[in-house]
Amino acid sequence: MLKQRTPRWLVCAAVITLLMGAQSFPQTTVTSTQQDQKDLAVTVYNSNVALVRDVRRVRLPAGTLDLRYMDIAAQVNPATVHIVSLTTPKDLSVLEQNYEYDLLSPQKLLQKYVGKELTLVRLVTENNSTKEVSVKATLLALNEAPVWKVGNEIITGMGADRYVFPDLPENLYSKPTLVWLLDNNRAGEQTVEASYLTNQVNWNADYVLTIRSDEKAADLNGWVTVINNSGTAFRNAQLQLVAGEVHRVAGAGVGGGVAEGRLMKAMAAPAPQFVQEPISEYHLYTLERRTNIQDNETKQISLLDATGVSFNKIFEVDGQQYYYHNAQRPGEPIKEPVQVHIKFKNSQENSLGIPLPAGTVRVYQGDSKGRVQFIGEDRIGHTPKDETLDLHIGNAFDVVAERKQTDFKAYGRAFEFAFEISLRNHKPEPITVVVNEPIGGDWTMLDSNYKYEKTAAFAAQFTVPVAANTESVLKYRVRVQW
Repeated sequence: MLKQRTPRWLVCAAVITLLMGAQSFPQTTVTSTQQDQKDLAVTVYNSNVALVRDVRRVRLPAGTLDLRYMDIAAQVNPATVHIVSLTTPKDLSVLEQNYEYDLLSPQKLLQKYVGKELTLVRLVTENNSTKEVSVKATLLALNEAPVWKVGNEIITGMGADRYVFPDLPENLYSKPTLVWLLDNNRAGEQTVEASYLTNQVNWNADYVLTIRSDEKAADLNGWVTVINNSGTAFRNAQLQLVAGEVHRVAGAGVGGGVAEGRLMKAMAAPAPQFVQEPISEYHLYTLERRTNIQDNETKQISLLDATGVSFNKIFEVDGQQYYYHNAQRPGEPIKEPVQVHIKFKNSQENSLGIPLPAGTVRVYQGDSKGRVQFIGEDRIGHTPKDETLDLHIGNAFDVVAERKQTDFKAYGRAFEFAFEISLRNHKPEPITVVVNEPIGGDWTMLDSNYKYEKTAAFAAQFTVPVAANTESVLKYRVRVQW
């Protein structure tokens, strides 16, 4: 008895069916929005980047599915995206992940309909009345201008008052979206956490140093300014800030500046809201309450509030490398600026003693009526505790410094220079001026009417007291050999 052979086409169909079954193509698409969000944490670095951890509660079917994660930052770095199930980590695995940023717009919609039919609606006026005329047309090309096919005719330059599209293409999104192809072994609700780095989120510190009218003490208020241009809002977020120089690979998208127009005021701030802790070689500042950071927003939050900070006001004169002669006006003294510096120690004994992130310190002082006036600013780097801050706030108005070279002698490879530096104090109280002199070569101080200190290999420092409304003249002679 002959066996009946199965037709070859049926065998091929069966094989194809088995192969397609093995592919496990997703049968379901799940969309998650900000409404599913259960927790949100944002860690901002002062290099224009932030780490976002977005926790949501979603219902996932078993099998292979697409999960569309919407309401994310538009500046996300796709290479840093990671998702994990907090409910059952072993039951959810990622097969693919995509960042969809082909956003819906009239031009994009037309591009997606090249080769397809849509309806053109034109408004036509006849006998003082306007009516709509619809035309079915196939968009053949969209380069410099649309090319249409209507019936058997190819038409260019055909305008329309509006286009009517029969459907929305699947690969167009109304907002940036993360799409995962997932393999899920457990149907039901799961808590998932998506984390990613996004650019265009930055923070910096700003400080207000208010010097009391009697100049015996000062108050220091610190603020952090968070700037969000990431393309999304972070609502009810746990905010953390990292201070330090985090190394990143070139081309990682770090950039952006600091917003102008500070909201700072010389006024008392509320109690500090951040808890500080070291992490690796950086410092982490955690806001103890949740906050909202809107898109395109600059937010300021109080960082510290210190009162009774002791400080020193220092008058300094820095000699320049060309100071050995005055070629512009021979015989005339060279006038030099007298810099004003405010120095204080970041110590617990001085009402401080916490790591201070880099930022701008704006200095204010009360006038005779008790009104606070702005007197200068300077930028500080990241400053650990027990270090001294040195702020250059400007140049003195009532203190004048003039330099004159009074002698020069050559002895082969050795030379002698003599200088006079006149310091005139027009203030009603005595001051002390620190004079920093650069001296090149192998030098020896031969004579000085004020005590000096060799502060570096090629520098000497003099401390010169100047009484009220008087003048002090520093005179010194140095021998230099090259």
